[in-house]
Amino acid sequence: MREIVLGTAGHVDHGKTSFIRALTGFETDRLKEEKQRGITIELGFAFLDLPCGHRIGIVDVPGHEKFIKTMVSGVSGIDILAFIVAADEGIMPQTIEHFEICRLMGVKQGIIIVTKKDMVEPEWLEMVNDEIEDFCAGSFLEGAPIINVSSVTGEGIDLVLGELDTIVRNFNFHEVFGPFRLSVDRIFAMKGFGSVVTGTSISGRTAVGDDLRIYPTEKIAKIRGIQVHSEAVNEVEAGHRTAINLQGVDVADIARGMVLAPPETLQANYMLDCQFLYLASNVKPMKHRARVRVHLGTAEIIGRVSLLDRDELQPGDEAVIQVLLEDKVAVWPGDRYVIRSYSPVATIGGGMVLGNVSPRKRKRLGEGDRRYNREVLAILQDATIEEKALFFLRESRERGLTADELGIRLGLFGKHLKKALNEPLSTRKMVVVDSATQRYVVVEIAEKIKAMLVDHLQAYHQKNPLQAGLAKEELRTSLGRKVDLKVFNYCINDLIKKSIVVQEESAVRMAGHQVALKADEEQLRRELSDWYREKGLSTPTLKETMERFAEYPDRLVKDVLDLQLRDGKLLKISESLYYEKEMLEPLVASVIAYMEKNGEIDAPAFKELTGLTRKFSIPIMEYLDRIKVTMRIGDKRILRKKS
Repeated sequence: MREIVLGTAGHVDHGKTSFIRALTGFETDRLKEEKQRGITIELGFAFLDLPCGHRIGIVDVPGHEKFIKTMVSGVSGIDILAFIVAADEGIMPQTIEHFEICRLMGVKQGIIIVTKKDMVEPEWLEMVNDEIEDFCAGSFLEGAPIINVSSVTGEGIDLVLGELDTIVRNFNFHEVFGPFRLSVDRIFAMKGFGSVVTGTSISGRTAVGDDLRIYPTEKIAKIRGIQVHSEAVNEVEAGHRTAINLQGVDVADIARGMVLAPPETLQANYMLDCQFLYLASNVKPMKHRARVRVHLGTAEIIGRVSLLDRDELQPGDEAVIQVLLEDKVAVWPGDRYVIRSYSPVATIGGGMVLGNVSPRKRKRLGEGDRRYNREVLAILQDATIEEKALFFLRESRERGLTADELGIRLGLFGKHLKKALNEPLSTRKMVVVDSATQRYVVVEIAEKIKAMLVDHLQAYHQKNPLQAGLAKEELRTSLGRKVDLKVFNYCINDLIKKSIVVQEESAVRMAGHQVALKADEEQLRRELSDWYREKGLSTPTLKETMERFAEYPDRLVKDVLDLQLRDGKLLKISESLYYEKEMLEPLVASVIAYMEKNGEIDAPAFKELTGLTRKFSIPIMEYLDRIKVTMRIGDKRILRKKS
């Protein structure tokens, strides 16, 4: 069953780790330096078995301002917040910053723990409780239970246990759909096992033997083993504190902040479209392209904030922005993030990822660009799944998107994605251009491509009236842009199905196109026929023919020759030799008769039989090989067996 994760937050030295120790019996400070200094530096982990039978995972985060980066990575996977405030100090700077981070990261519920109850008088404790209640008013912690505890005497711990039990009993244990994802927070090597990574499973499930890609790299590893709270398991799902033993990669291949997920389920990118809250506690506006520190999962990446519809943000403003990162990141729509100023470092805002695979950097130079950006961002923020799917397809233009690529952009997976796409497919707002990869294009783009193909064919026929059609590949490249082959084939096949165009071998023409010769063209056709008939088996070369008919334009002579070839009146023996069909057929018949009688023929026998010189006999014999009348074996030829 999906595990619930409890995470701590609060000012340094307010007793987070001591509280976890009193609640669970686990010591979450594992580093020597942490024990010497008495402060948490790295994330600590524990678990607690509740009376209701559920086990919850626990993440203890550092409170010192120097380790906010680590704190953010710990908060990214929690379901319930244990908001810690020491009774002897009350609300402190890191209390406020941790609270804002939890709010930005989308934490929805929690309990408030007032520690060090044994160190203050009752009147002081009551005043601190009132301060906390006022501080939390209007937030996700408004109305949350406030429990006063002493981690030294254990007073109040039973109340915390009971409150957690009540929350978990009423928790909605729905599976977090999507591909399996784990944001890496630790990497180490175990002798005899190899590389091990740890983190909190964000969504989906995976099992021993599955392949995982290490995003944003291209490296793929196989799961050799899985542990949850130090116990070996065959499968893990969302919410569990997980250690995964990976086969096929070294420790040096993995870094904190990377994400494990199945291949082809995420796409690493430098640009993210995001909903953003610029905290009201900021003292000055945020400028366009401000350099910032972006915290996503367990990663911290330097980037810039691109304000798409304004020049600056005032404290307390909300906007949709594009985050331009210096390193690639692989996220999922709906993921939460925190932004901290570059220098001096402080938490200034955050929000939710709306689009994780933006196709390009969004322009903001003119009012038209800004108006378009507002429309785009309204779609990302407020549109239905169908509207978003159609928007992403329009942005992908003629290339289209596969179902997997659409799923990455929409934040949908498996049966949820299939269900979401049924409606726009059934109403033909989008069409399948490749059933093997489930590649889609939006219908208006397909119609636009078909119209372009028809226009180009019509223009080609008008310019080349003697040509039966245009080579299919030449037609594709003539569009002047890179149209995916599958999209092109879909459009051509649809035009053929509707009898708008006709394909004959590799050439495509408009269905109504017919070659109609003008008087001078018809005259040339007759003269060419007479010329080749007159020459007989000693046919002229193409060069000789062009010289003979020099009074006609070269292009016209070639077009009429091509027409004669298509009509079967001429046969092309080689690049330079054409024969009148009625002249060549008797020769072919005589060769076949000779071979049926003698079993084979060679060049001297062919020359004696036909009376032709080597100039003509060799190309004709090669032609007979090519059209599969004969087959060459050494210096001789034999008849091919008829099927």
